[in-house]
Amino acid sequence: MKKLLILLLIIGMTLSVVACSKPVVEAPEAPVAEAPAAETPAVEAPAVEEPAEGFAALDPVKLIGADNAGVGAAAQLYGQLIAKKVEEMTDGQLTIDYFPNSQLGNDQELQGQMLAGDIDFVIAQTAQTVSFVPEVAIFDLPMVFAKYDAETIDYALNNSEFTEMINEAYKAKNMYVLHYLQGGTYRETTSNKNIETIDDFNGLKIRTMENPNHMAFWKALGASPTPLPWPEVYVSLQQGLVDAQENATDTNVGANFQEVQDYLIMTHHILYCNQFLINAEKFDSLDPMYQEVLQKAVDEAAVEIEADLAKINDDNRQKLVDGGMELIEFEPSFIDEVLAKAEGVYKSIGEAIGQEYVDALLKALEKQ
Repeated sequence: MKKLLILLLIIGMTLSVVACSKPVVEAPEAPVAEAPAAETPAVEAPAVEEPAEGFAALDPVKLIGADNAGVGAAAQLYGQLIAKKVEEMTDGQLTIDYFPNSQLGNDQELQGQMLAGDIDFVIAQTAQTVSFVPEVAIFDLPMVFAKYDAETIDYALNNSEFTEMINEAYKAKNMYVLHYLQGGTYRETTSNKNIETIDDFNGLKIRTMENPNHMAFWKALGASPTPLPWPEVYVSLQQGLVDAQENATDTNVGANFQEVQDYLIMTHHILYCNQFLINAEKFDSLDPMYQEVLQKAVDEAAVEIEADLAKINDDNRQKLVDGGMELIEFEPSFIDEVLAKAEGVYKSIGEAIGQEYVDALLKALEKQ
């Protein structure tokens, strides 16, 4: 019995060990849900730039311009207005650095710099262009415009057969004139000597520009012409080195000649005319769009300035009178008296430049 119990105990222990050594079967892992794949953002096609159009398609260009005019004179107003218009019309693609009031030199120096290509254009009166383009002496004919109004003169200078003829002379010297700016006003005489008749010009010491035709004209009237640089004129008048000078009323005001001159004498001897002159090679190098817009700005500015020139002239004349100058005016017969004295000047200019220029201008003035 005892053996039987021991046997049963051994069997029970064996079964217990076997049961304990049975491998544990692990429950299968629950499947892990995969995160949805992130959406790949759509790649936008690179934007295709539209080709630039108009002035934006052109390389920017800067022009340099200058004048030798007095402060507030027509040339300065004209140049600055052109610069403003050009920049606006081209959205800043074509711009102008403008230097008025002799900042870069006198008329002769400016025109020399323009022809050399150091600056691009100048706005200048005609007298000192004669040394570069002899045919421009046509503007030195005394009193040639005095009997005509601004509209007639504008036609003759800017839209006639004479215009085409004179422009050829400029082109031959590597410059173009894009416009003649005038308003039917003139260079007048200021003096410390009273001038009431044509004989009163005898012995008058008058400052002139260095222009042989101007000097010949004053000599024909019996005066004593004395060329002086512009910066020396005020002091020369103040000190009595010369008695008189001649300029447009706006220039006279800008120079404060009412402080050193007693009389404003309305001689109307030379047209107050400013030219827009540009280096021909420079102009030809510009894109045609720039050429067109520059000419448009020149023409538009001329219309605006010319509309005011008569009023500017009258206002400045009054300023000179209010400043203490006595106004001297002549009867229409004065023009014929001057022309009779100046016959020799007409003849010499016609011989020097060709009588055809004189005839073409006179014809254009009469045609309008």
